[in-house]
Amino acid sequence: MIKDLIVKNRTYRRFYEDVKIDENTLKELVDLARLSSSGANLQSLKYIISCTEEKNNAIFPHLRWAGYLKDWNGPEEGERPTGYIVMVADKEISKNYFWDHGIACQSILLGATEKGLGGCMFGSIDREKLVEALNIPERYELLLVIALGKPKEEVVLEDLNEARDIKYYRDENKVHHVPKRKLEELILDL
Repeated sequence: MIKDLIVKNRTYRRFYEDVKIDENTLKELVDLARLSSSGANLQSLKYIISCTEEKNNAIFPHLRWAGYLKDWNGPEEGERPTGYIVMVADKEISKNYFWDHGIACQSILLGATEKGLGGCMFGSIDREKLVEALNIPERYELLLVIALGKPKEEVVLEDLNEARDIKYYRDENKVHHVPKRKLEELILDL
């Protein structure tokens, strides 16, 4: 069921680096994005895929991994993603990509989840340096990066605590906790 996939589709930041993702798998995930809805059917999103050590190493240092985890700078060697999908907008097709990147990301991440993989979507990127590292032509606007791999961590959802703190955290066993508002708080009775 779709709800099971959505609940299992968490933001993972640690991976089994010895479990490789191949180019075919990345292409299958991009194909899910291609088949997804697109504002005005412009289909202006383009993708740079990476599953080689060299290209992955060019992407990794330009990502900001977990804003709420102040004492953690990202996954250590052996726990890094083995694949990336870099999403760009083709400005020659349109300068307005509407909501397309959100829909495309959800499609990619749900597809990854179905394959037993996990991912982390990044909007917090050193864009200038990543554009330079990947030699992305000016015609394309870097939108976001999806890091992918076999998850090495447990992520659990929980209700917001009494302090109403929405910040995710890791416990002493490295279990990643993600507070969520209750459904009743989201639906307005107007």
